[in-house]
Amino acid sequence: MLRVWKLFGRIEARVQSWFAHYPVLYALYGGIGIVLFWRGVWHGMDTLAIWYFGGGGGVTSIDLAPSVLDSLFSFVLGSAILLSCGLWVSSFLGNEVIISGLRGEKRLSARTETEVRTETGALADVLEELDTIHARLEELDKVRRRTKQRPAPPPLPPKNTARK
Repeated sequence: MLRVWKLFGRIEARVQSWFAHYPVLYALYGGIGIVLFWRGVWHGMDTLAIWYFGGGGGVTSIDLAPSVLDSLFSFVLGSAILLSCGLWVSSFLGNEVIISGLRGEKRLSARTETEVRTETGALADVLEELDTIHARLEELDKVRRRTKQRPAPPPLPPKNTARK
């Protein structure tokens, strides 16, 4: 089981680095994986409902002949696609995959808690500094407005440089 997990990790890293340069294809591939995954879940639940209620309740799906193999195939293929491109977790949690792939960073699920907290803290520090800069710019703008509104002082008379 550990070998399979490591194999998917290597496949995922290669697929992510390749797809990071082609975001439209990445989105298409990931979208197909998500649709197949949820189609498998949906049709699996429909099949279970038909079996549980005895099939007398009408058609619960567009499939005229629901089968376990159909839903299982969709579920497994969708899961394999999502696992191979690193979207298994991110399709349920967030969209950091393409950005981290372009930066060459670790995926969010592979980072340690301290790395995530450090990055979050650094972002908070940057936002705080940005707020400070914004406040200083507002003060400077107020000073500039006040100096524009004051009338200019009268010119000084020319100095008499000749001595008597």
